[in-house]
Amino acid sequence: MKQKKYRVVGQPLPKKDSMQLLLGKPVYMDDITPHGALVVKLLRSPHAHALVEEIDTSTAWKVPGVAAIYTWKDVPSRRFTIAGQTYPEPSPYDRLILDRHLRFVGDPVAIIAAEDGESALQAVKLIKVTYQKLEPVLDLHAAKDSSILVHPEEDWYPPCPVGGDNKRNLAASGGDSDGDVDAVLAGCDIVIDRTYHTKAFQQAMMETFRAYTTLDRYGRLHVISSTQIVFHVRRILSNALGIPKSGIRVEKPRIGGGFGAKQTAVCEVYPAFVTWKTGRPAKLIYTREESQIAGSPRHEMEIRVRLGASREGRIRALDLYTLSNTGAYGEHGPTTVGLSGHKSIPLYTGGLEAYRFAFDVVYTNLQPAGAYRGYGATQGIFAVESAVNELAERLGIDPVVLREKNIVREGMVMPAYYGETANACALDRCLARCEEIFDWEKRYPVRELGDGKVRTAGMAIAMQGSSIAGVDVGSATIRLGDDGCYNLILGAADMGTGCDTILAQMAAECLDCPVDSIAVFSADTDVSPYDSGSYASSTTYVTGKAVELACGQLRERIRAIAADMLGCPAEETEFGGNCVRQLGTDAEVPLSQIAYRAQVNNRWAAEATVTHSSPFSPPPFMVGMAEIELDRLTGQVTVLNYMSVVDCGIPINPALARVQAEGGIVQGIGMTLTENVTYDPNGRPVERSLMQYKLPTRLDMGHLRVEFEHSHEPTGPFGAKSIGEIVINTPAPALVHAIYRATGVWHRELPVTPEQIALGLE
Repeated sequence: MKQKKYRVVGQPLPKKDSMQLLLGKPVYMDDITPHGALVVKLLRSPHAHALVEEIDTSTAWKVPGVAAIYTWKDVPSRRFTIAGQTYPEPSPYDRLILDRHLRFVGDPVAIIAAEDGESALQAVKLIKVTYQKLEPVLDLHAAKDSSILVHPEEDWYPPCPVGGDNKRNLAASGGDSDGDVDAVLAGCDIVIDRTYHTKAFQQAMMETFRAYTTLDRYGRLHVISSTQIVFHVRRILSNALGIPKSGIRVEKPRIGGGFGAKQTAVCEVYPAFVTWKTGRPAKLIYTREESQIAGSPRHEMEIRVRLGASREGRIRALDLYTLSNTGAYGEHGPTTVGLSGHKSIPLYTGGLEAYRFAFDVVYTNLQPAGAYRGYGATQGIFAVESAVNELAERLGIDPVVLREKNIVREGMVMPAYYGETANACALDRCLARCEEIFDWEKRYPVRELGDGKVRTAGMAIAMQGSSIAGVDVGSATIRLGDDGCYNLILGAADMGTGCDTILAQMAAECLDCPVDSIAVFSADTDVSPYDSGSYASSTTYVTGKAVELACGQLRERIRAIAADMLGCPAEETEFGGNCVRQLGTDAEVPLSQIAYRAQVNNRWAAEATVTHSSPFSPPPFMVGMAEIELDRLTGQVTVLNYMSVVDCGIPINPALARVQAEGGIVQGIGMTLTENVTYDPNGRPVERSLMQYKLPTRLDMGHLRVEFEHSHEPTGPFGAKSIGEIVINTPAPALVHAIYRATGVWHRELPVTPEQIALGLE
């Protein structure tokens, strides 16, 4: 599709904050908040399941500098959720700030605040706790209807009906279907019936969880947090502390990465409680170990796939059952699981006659899970794409050819995707282009190199979404400044993705001005218009549309002010970027004069605010192909080439979109080959540092190449869809496919380690 030429949109401009970061300017939470705050530390449970019988803080109080110690006896008995989701939250209200009932290794037992970190840590060590150890439930298979209840409390509360039942260890359950799956499967020539397992992978963002809290000059709680969800954090703190939202202000500085982890209010409530009780500023910064053992990782999922097809390779039926492990608390549990089916099954709309999708989300006494880039689609696509690749190998059909017969195409209605129509879908062109640039016919065959080494390739396709349809809200305020420049005020949070830049590009395109003329401010609950937050691949699509619409309104208001100056009706003027002209004459008014005129005897506000929500969630699509070299003696996998083609509609900033794609691919490779999550028999996490939790480096990646196939989404700004999440979804099934090609062994659990490969060959 030929892309429409824009002046600013579509240009690979540098990020607005790139020089600040390059020069090491103070931009992060700990850089910009004052010194002298109380340092907050948490005493954490050493047991996966226990009750606090006695807690003695008397010795800890003797440590010089200790200002406050709080236990479960001191906090409100108000249950809440820390999931950053639009109200009414689908996640159950199952937390207290501190609870006598401890549900995982790392669950907070006490809050300590001191004048310095050393004193706080010393006090933590001196608190004496007597625990009544309870038997934990650590296996997701044993959790449902177990006699061991993770949440036996009577005040467990689900704000939304999502099929949860705490007396059955269920955070959620449900499903949907279309057509007679059993009848279609019975009539299929081949049925693939496989079960796939993914673990609770960590986001491992560079900046750990952290927040600073103080009381402002009006006595309101002011929170500066590394978060993706300022408005949701305000509501969460209001629920937890029992104070009105009007008494809370939340803002975010530059964020050092989130990847979904900071869509959960992991740490904010603890310093906020200290400040609310003491009246003093407080600061909590998680260590890397705390982020590893008490963060917000991906949900462990086990997915059974039954796939029915004809001998010719037409996929006729898909049946998925997902068992998801939400851990000790239910944040994001009811919502992540839905994507495992609804973002994988629709890929094969082309020939599908029937589908069924069912799920259970269970509580266990393990670290609670949360949001992570891909948000359940990653797990579901790994399972479905692996099953499709198994079908291709069993039929002896090239997997590219198999997909060409079955994939969703533009104009198709997708029953498994809430009945939406694929109005903008370049998946077929992505497939053809990726096959070409990867040189699939050359790299796909197995090539023996000698000494036990072999090269081959695998592939996968993926889809995601663009916001949560009918739920997510994006807002933007655009204001004409004194000198003819603009202020763009947002509630969305730039967490390194560059959304401040691309939203400024959209505004500059609409207002026919340079990007440098757009000053961006985000995100502050006292100043910014309401925005759901930066998650669910919503910022470009939803907030971007709000920017586009707000700029359109501002242009009309600028014309009205100029028309008053020119002495003519607004209908007889045109907006010219740096001026407004009167049609049919040489008369014009410079934008700078219009800006000053807006401040004198003026009737039209030189600003506009627009709130936008979409009833649709147009999916982006992606194809990924991986070439590996595998050593059969050691099981070592080396990624030589990874090539992908993405359909995100129109890339607003191709450079930033490419960086997004490359980063997501690296994360997907890491969770497939090196990142592992294991627990000892007592439920204690083993990988407590980045020395043990093996993140891939640039040296592990080989050659990455990302290209784009354009489509035009009619409901998106300038035809754009999302790109933030889809890019993590293809590496796992593509690499597992390549490993099978090299070894003849399918691995259906992630990660696939060298040990597993070597043992599989034996």
